Amino acid sequence: MSEPVYGKLAVIGCGLIGASVILAARAAGAVSQVAVADASPEARARIEALGFADLVTADPAEAVRDADLVIFAVPVMAMGEAARAAAPGLKPGATVSDVGSVKAAVAEALAAALPETCFIIPGHPIAGTEQSGPDAGFAELFQHRWVILTPQSRTDAPYQAAVERLTDFWTALGSNVELMDDKHHDLVLAVTSHLPHLIAYTIVGAAADLEGVTRGEVMKYSAGGFRDFTRIAASDPTMWRDVFLSNKDAVLEILGRFTEDLQAMSRAIRWGEGDKLFDQFSRTREIRRGIIAAGQESAAPNFGRDQRSSPDPAEAPDTKAK
Repeated sequence: MSEPVYGKLAVIGCGLIGASVILAARAAGAVSQVAVADASPEARARIEALGFADLVTADPAEAVRDADLVIFAVPVMAMGEAARAAAPGLKPGATVSDVGSVKAAVAEALAAALPETCFIIPGHPIAGTEQSGPDAGFAELFQHRWVILTPQSRTDAPYQAAVERLTDFWTALGSNVELMDDKHHDLVLAVTSHLPHLIAYTIVGAAADLEGVTRGEVMKYSAGGFRDFTRIAASDPTMWRDVFLSNKDAVLEILGRFTEDLQAMSRAIRWGEGDKLFDQFSRTREIRRGIIAAGQESAAPNFGRDQRSSPDPAEAPDTKAK
């Protein structure tokens, strides 16, 4: 890249996603300077040791001072508090975004906490792993992954220019960018991310609690499907607690539909209705093939993970630990 998209980037919260944003932006030449604020002394020590930030501080207002782009990478229910702490340091015209897996609640929290002189453009990179902390970050995390931006309803030229600039930033990091209404985002992600995580947490918990099957047997005889559930269920508990509570309406709507479909499958098994099972399995198999065709997953054995030098970018914590 010949010119950086932004001069100074400030990241508030530096876990997997925050660290990956910094590393990707550095690798792409998308920013000139990086400041990080993190509440954890241990995280700050690791960030300083890793050396990917020019400034590391516990004070969000100090980190965002003179920043052209500010990205909040904290759990969803901590967004409001983090934004209020950063607000005094924001310069007029700064772009403020985030990486949370819920958008309507985050948009409301940011708008309530931040001055009108900045451009608030909530965002969600659909990428992650089950790992957390600054050491988990890697520059390739966002390559060929979707980033959904949910802009405000503003139509003024300066705001639209800010949206285009943020789109250029994520494109420079290798992402595909889509604009979407925040409530529609939350419904879509309830289907594609939130419910699968809830199912994974429930299945792994049920297996661990099952009478007559020891925990050692669960670990020893885990088949590939169960191992994938355990990978998802290893995602950051704080982050996912916040996701479910912040997006409860959409999650409960989709969970209700899933429960009805699960009961229908239960009846088909009970009554030996093999045709119904076969039809359902065939339909869902085509969805899997469509995901591979869209470049969002690998058809290689073990989902291509054995051939990867970097952690699997298939979303576990949307990662959502940020």
